[in-house]
Amino acid sequence: MPRNHRTIRPPPKLQSLPMSDALRSLATRSEPRFYAKGRVLIDEGDVGGGLFIILSGRLRAYSSNEDDSRRVTYGEYLPGEFLGEMSLDGGTRSATVEAVEDSWCALVTRQTLEQHIAEHPTFAFELLSKVIRRARMATLSLRAVALNDVYGRVVWLLNERAAAQADGTRRTAPLTHQEMADLLGCTRPMVSRVMKELERGDYIATVHRCIVLKRALPARF
Repeated sequence: MPRNHRTIRPPPKLQSLPMSDALRSLATRSEPRFYAKGRVLIDEGDVGGGLFIILSGRLRAYSSNEDDSRRVTYGEYLPGEFLGEMSLDGGTRSATVEAVEDSWCALVTRQTLEQHIAEHPTFAFELLSKVIRRARMATLSLRAVALNDVYGRVVWLLNERAAAQADGTRRTAPLTHQEMADLLGCTRPMVSRVMKELERGDYIATVHRCIVLKRALPARF
């Protein structure tokens, strides 16, 4: 078998994904498309009016400077979620979206979306609710970045991303120091210094790129 041969897993069955019936019905109207890790699905500034429904993998929305040396990450999205709704008004794309890992998505055109809403009017409320929730999260994120020092930003992010575990700890999904820096609007060395101090204080540990919160993080360190 050639070294560059790559096995691509087929997309998962829609019935297995955590999504509403209306969104699942919308996904069935489009053929799934595969996006390899690192592939850009949306370029900021482009004109487009389609939705991407994530079937597997993980996508990241971000903005960067001209040479891509600095990035600001707006969010990461998992199977069962959709994105691209910000351009449904006919305007330009507000962020770049790339595949963080190999991903399958259903690309829904504006025409298909309009037909779906005509047949399922309640989906318009689901779409609107998603826009409102993301706008609220963007406001909270901006507030955390603007009103906290780097330590406060890191603590806010860890508390925001960590989920409770059976052993009493909390754990994030895989998260690198660079990804944290992109989310928090600071540099990776600044994040690394804070993380090292938290590890020395036995507040956190890193397991398979996931961050384990052993106990409550102090407001100040």
